[in-house]
Amino acid sequence: MNRSVNETLSRTILTNGTVLAVVAALFAFGGPVIHNFALAMLIGSVAGTYSTVYVASPVALFFHEKLKGRRAAQAGA
Repeated sequence: MNRSVNETLSRTILTNGTVLAVVAALFAFGGPVIHNFALAMLIGSVAGTYSTVYVASPVALFFHEKLKGRRAAQAGA
C-alpha cells in the first residue's frame, strides 16, 4: 500500500496544483457570479486530494482484510 501511495502521490499533487492554479485564477479574476463556484471548487479539490492520499488507502486495506477473512472462513467451512 505504501508503494502504491508513493507512486501516485507526485501525480496527484501535480494534478491538484494545476487545478488549484486555474480555479484560484477564476476565484481572483472572475466576476461575482463565478466567485462562489470557484470557492467550492477550491475546497473540493483540496478535500479530494486529501481523501485520495490519506483516506482511500486505509479504506482499501480494511476491505482487503475483510475480504481475506471472509475467504478464510469459506475455505474452512
